[in-house]
Amino acid sequence: MSIKSDRWIKRMVVKHRLIEPFEPRLVKGGKVSFGLSSFGYDLRATDEFKIFTNVRSAIVDPKNFDENSFVDFRGEECIIPPNSFALTRSVEYFRIPKNVFGLCIGKSTYARCGIIVNVTPLQPSWEGHLTIEISNTTPLPAKVYANEGIAEIIFFESDEAPDKSYKELSGRYLRQRKITLPKV
Repeated sequence: MSIKSDRWIKRMVVKHRLIEPFEPRLVKGGKVSFGLSSFGYDLRATDEFKIFTNVRSAIVDPKNFDENSFVDFRGEECIIPPNSFALTRSVEYFRIPKNVFGLCIGKSTYARCGIIVNVTPLQPSWEGHLTIEISNTTPLPAKVYANEGIAEIIFFESDEAPDKSYKELSGRYLRQRKITLPKV
Protein backbone atom coordinates (compact mmCIF):
# COMPACT_ATOMS: atom_id res chain seq x y z
CA MET A 1 0.00 0.00 0.00
CA SER A 2 1.39 3.40 -0.91
CA ILE A 3 0.38 7.02 -0.38
CA LYS A 4 -0.80 8.68 -3.60
CA SER A 5 0.29 11.95 -5.20
CA ASP A 6 -1.59 14.81 -6.82
CA ARG A 7 -1.09 13.24 -10.28
CA TRP A 8 -2.74 10.00 -9.13
CA ILE A 9 -5.64 11.92 -7.57
CA LYS A 10 -6.23 13.83 -10.84
CA ARG A 11 -6.33 10.53 -12.78
CA MET A 12 -8.77 9.00 -10.28
CA VAL A 13 -11.05 12.05 -10.50
CA VAL A 14 -11.32 11.46 -14.27
CA LYS A 15 -11.54 7.64 -14.07
CA HIS A 16 -13.82 7.17 -11.01
CA ARG A 17 -15.24 10.64 -10.27
CA LEU A 18 -13.29 10.32 -7.00
CA ILE A 19 -14.14 13.85 -5.78
CA GLU A 20 -17.03 16.11 -6.88
CA PRO A 21 -16.78 19.05 -7.02
CA PHE A 22 -13.02 18.85 -7.53
CA GLU A 23 -10.70 21.83 -7.08
CA PRO A 24 -7.52 21.06 -9.11
CA ARG A 25 -5.35 23.59 -7.26
CA LEU A 26 -4.79 24.60 -3.65
CA VAL A 27 -6.94 27.69 -2.99
CA LYS A 28 -5.54 30.07 -0.37
CA GLY A 29 -5.86 33.88 -0.47
CA GLY A 30 -7.15 34.68 3.02
CA LYS A 31 -9.00 31.37 3.31
CA VAL A 32 -8.22 28.18 5.20
CA SER A 33 -6.80 26.37 2.16
CA PHE A 34 -8.72 23.74 0.20
CA GLY A 35 -8.26 21.76 -2.99
CA LEU A 36 -5.54 19.51 -4.38
CA SER A 37 -2.27 19.41 -2.45
CA SER A 38 0.93 17.45 -3.13
CA PHE A 39 -0.18 14.21 -1.46
CA GLY A 40 -3.84 14.68 -0.64
CA TYR A 41 -6.98 16.71 -1.01
CA ASP A 42 -8.09 19.43 1.42
CA LEU A 43 -11.87 19.20 1.66
CA ARG A 44 -14.28 21.97 2.62
CA ALA A 45 -16.91 22.20 5.34
CA THR A 46 -20.41 22.97 4.16
CA ASP A 47 -22.47 25.76 5.77
CA GLU A 48 -24.63 23.17 7.60
CA PHE A 49 -23.70 22.39 11.21
CA LYS A 50 -25.07 20.46 14.14
CA ILE A 51 -23.71 22.01 17.33
CA PHE A 52 -23.64 19.83 20.43
CA THR A 53 -25.56 21.14 23.41
CA ASN A 54 -26.02 19.77 26.91
CA VAL A 55 -29.13 21.89 27.54
CA ARG A 56 -31.35 18.80 27.63
CA SER A 57 -28.92 16.78 29.81
CA ALA A 58 -29.14 13.81 27.45
CA ILE A 59 -26.76 10.88 27.79
CA VAL A 60 -24.42 10.47 24.83
CA ASP A 61 -25.03 6.91 23.66
CA PRO A 62 -23.83 5.77 20.21
CA LYS A 63 -26.43 2.95 20.23
CA ASN A 64 -29.31 5.29 20.99
CA PHE A 65 -28.22 8.78 20.03
CA ASP A 66 -30.64 11.57 20.89
CA GLU A 67 -30.91 14.05 17.98
CA ASN A 68 -32.01 16.65 20.52
CA SER A 69 -28.38 16.80 21.68
CA PHE A 70 -27.72 19.08 18.71
CA VAL A 71 -28.83 22.52 17.61
CA ASP A 72 -29.01 22.89 13.83
CA PHE A 73 -27.22 25.93 12.43
CA ARG A 74 -26.61 27.23 8.93
CA GLY A 75 -24.14 30.01 8.17
CA GLU A 76 -20.75 31.03 6.82
CA GLU A 77 -19.19 30.91 10.31
CA CYS A 78 -19.98 28.44 13.07
CA ILE A 79 -19.11 29.15 16.70
CA ILE A 80 -18.41 25.95 18.65
CA PRO A 81 -18.89 26.34 22.42
CA PRO A 82 -15.92 25.78 24.75
CA ASN A 83 -15.02 22.11 25.32
CA SER A 84 -17.74 21.01 22.91
CA PHE A 85 -18.05 19.88 19.31
CA ALA A 86 -20.03 20.26 16.11
CA LEU A 87 -20.76 18.10 13.10
CA THR A 88 -20.68 19.26 9.51
CA ARG A 89 -20.30 17.52 6.18
CA SER A 90 -17.93 17.90 3.30
CA VAL A 91 -18.90 20.03 0.32
CA GLU A 92 -17.28 17.29 -1.77
CA TYR A 93 -18.85 13.93 -2.59
CA PHE A 94 -16.35 11.04 -2.60
CA ARG A 95 -16.36 7.75 -4.53
CA ILE A 96 -13.61 5.51 -3.16
CA PRO A 97 -12.49 2.68 -5.51
CA LYS A 98 -12.41 -0.90 -4.19
CA ASN A 99 -8.59 -1.01 -3.87
CA VAL A 100 -8.25 2.44 -2.24
CA PHE A 101 -8.36 3.57 1.38
CA GLY A 102 -8.69 7.23 2.40
CA LEU A 103 -7.78 8.76 5.72
CA CYS A 104 -9.30 12.08 6.82
CA ILE A 105 -7.12 14.12 9.16
CA GLY A 106 -7.46 17.64 10.54
CA LYS A 107 -5.69 20.68 9.13
CA SER A 108 -2.83 22.15 11.14
CA THR A 109 -4.29 25.69 10.87
CA TYR A 110 -7.21 24.62 13.06
CA ALA A 111 -5.17 22.24 15.25
CA ARG A 112 -2.89 25.14 16.22
CA CYS A 113 -6.01 26.84 17.63
CA GLY A 114 -7.14 23.77 19.62
CA ILE A 115 -9.78 22.86 17.03
CA ILE A 116 -9.44 19.17 16.20
CA VAL A 117 -11.05 17.15 13.38
CA ASN A 118 -11.54 13.50 14.25
CA VAL A 119 -9.46 11.05 12.19
CA THR A 120 -11.91 9.18 9.95
CA PRO A 121 -11.40 6.30 7.50
CA LEU A 122 -12.87 6.30 3.99
CA GLN A 123 -13.25 2.58 3.36
CA PRO A 124 -12.87 0.81 -0.01
CA SER A 125 -16.07 1.28 -2.11
CA TRP A 126 -17.50 3.88 0.29
CA GLU A 127 -19.13 6.90 -1.27
CA GLY A 128 -20.91 9.97 0.02
CA HIS A 129 -20.46 13.33 1.66
CA LEU A 130 -18.20 12.85 4.66
CA THR A 131 -19.68 13.71 8.06
CA ILE A 132 -16.97 15.59 9.96
CA GLU A 133 -16.67 15.90 13.75
CA ILE A 134 -14.96 19.09 14.92
CA SER A 135 -13.90 19.34 18.58
CA ASN A 136 -13.19 22.60 20.34
CA THR A 137 -10.68 21.55 23.00
CA THR A 138 -10.26 25.08 24.35
CA PRO A 139 -12.03 26.87 27.24
CA LEU A 140 -13.09 29.58 24.74
CA PRO A 141 -15.62 29.68 21.87
CA ALA A 142 -14.01 28.66 18.56
CA LYS A 143 -14.87 29.74 15.01
CA VAL A 144 -14.98 27.42 11.99
CA TYR A 145 -15.48 28.73 8.45
CA ALA A 146 -17.91 27.21 5.95
CA ASN A 147 -16.81 26.64 2.35
CA GLU A 148 -13.15 26.68 3.38
CA GLY A 149 -10.71 23.89 4.21
CA ILE A 150 -11.45 21.80 7.31
CA ALA A 151 -9.54 18.54 6.80
CA GLU A 152 -7.30 16.64 4.39
CA ILE A 153 -7.85 13.25 2.78
CA ILE A 154 -4.76 11.14 2.20
CA PHE A 155 -5.28 8.28 -0.26
CA PHE A 156 -3.60 4.88 -0.16
CA GLU A 157 -3.81 2.36 -3.01
CA SER A 158 -3.36 -1.37 -2.50
CA ASP A 159 -2.06 -3.88 -5.03
CA GLU A 160 -5.20 -5.91 -4.35
CA ALA A 161 -8.78 -5.25 -3.35
CA PRO A 162 -10.18 -6.53 -0.03
CA ASP A 163 -12.36 -9.64 0.01
CA LYS A 164 -15.33 -7.50 1.08
CA SER A 165 -15.61 -3.77 0.46
CA TYR A 166 -17.68 -1.28 2.46
CA LYS A 167 -20.44 -1.46 -0.15
CA GLU A 168 -20.47 -5.28 -0.11
CA LEU A 169 -20.69 -5.23 3.70
CA SER A 170 -23.75 -2.90 3.43
CA GLY A 171 -22.01 -0.16 5.42
CA ARG A 172 -24.30 2.10 7.45
CA TYR A 173 -22.93 5.36 6.10
CA LEU A 174 -22.94 4.52 2.39
CA ARG A 175 -24.13 7.32 0.05
CA GLN A 176 -24.83 9.79 2.85
CA ARG A 177 -25.85 13.19 1.53
CA LYS A 178 -26.39 15.06 4.79
CA ILE A 179 -24.81 15.20 8.24
CA THR A 180 -25.37 11.67 9.50
CA LEU A 181 -25.64 10.86 13.20
CA PRO A 182 -24.30 7.60 14.73
CA LYS A 183 -25.95 4.36 13.61
CA VAL A 184 -25.54 0.87 15.05
